[in-house]
Amino acid sequence: MALQQDRPENNDSRRGFAFAMSAYALWGIMPLYMKALANVPALEILVHRVIWSLPIAALVILITGRTKELMQAFRTPKTLAMAGLTAALISVNWGIYVWAIANDHALDAALGYYINPLFSVFLGAVLLGERLTRRQQLAISMAVLAVLILTYEAGRLPLLSLGLPLTFGTYAYLKKSLPVGPNQGFFLEILLLMPVALGYLAYLYVTDQTHFMIGNGLETALLLGCGVITAVPLLLYGNGAKHLRMSTNGFLQYSVPSMIFLMAVFVFREPLGLGRLMAFGLIWAGLVLFSFDIFKKIPINKS
Repeated sequence: MALQQDRPENNDSRRGFAFAMSAYALWGIMPLYMKALANVPALEILVHRVIWSLPIAALVILITGRTKELMQAFRTPKTLAMAGLTAALISVNWGIYVWAIANDHALDAALGYYINPLFSVFLGAVLLGERLTRRQQLAISMAVLAVLILTYEAGRLPLLSLGLPLTFGTYAYLKKSLPVGPNQGFFLEILLLMPVALGYLAYLYVTDQTHFMIGNGLETALLLGCGVITAVPLLLYGNGAKHLRMSTNGFLQYSVPSMIFLMAVFVFREPLGLGRLMAFGLIWAGLVLFSFDIFKKIPINKS
């Protein structure tokens, strides 16, 4: 029997908006954390994100009393298979992102995440039959123009800028369809990734390539903290995605690349051109327009 009780109707709620925007705010400032780990290979960071996320995910399951639903999921092969697919997608996305920040490609990462909401809107319209109002269509058109300007400014579309939206957009679609609650789903994803993570960590120790508990105490502390900076925003995002239309959630994701964009320019000092400034203004104008339309239609009594 599939677990359906955590799947709300396909519409927007203020609770979903609050969860989603909290997740995006945390993701927006994450480059600072990843930059501090620039000397650690992306795969090793990915391993620690998985390992130290599991205790947090397990604690959330215990606090919310969802162990019964989780055990049911373990007895449902289709649920496990889908969780395995979402786990693979999010791990690839993490790896691309970490590598981009560490190797001074934060603007390329921002470009990828600007494309990502468009991909989410595309999936929502094609696969879920979601419709956009005229105001929302105008906002999306502004975002399309902004992405075209950014692509022209770069002169090419880097592989990582394609990989980020493809992996996360598909993850978002499957996550919304996963027949378990968001907290149980995240726990399943991390648990399925754990054997691979532990195996690679053992390899790093055997070959004397690990940065954990060796030398730099700050790096060790930051690797331990990878669980918090990974689990908290993903749990918030998962809860938000269950209470927002995919098209709404997709457009709100523009807040993440906007924060990364500002950080790349003003903190990491990556070069900025006039085209990127024009695109940035278009995207934020579209976000304001789209958000106004969302709030106007949300019932006040919806929890």
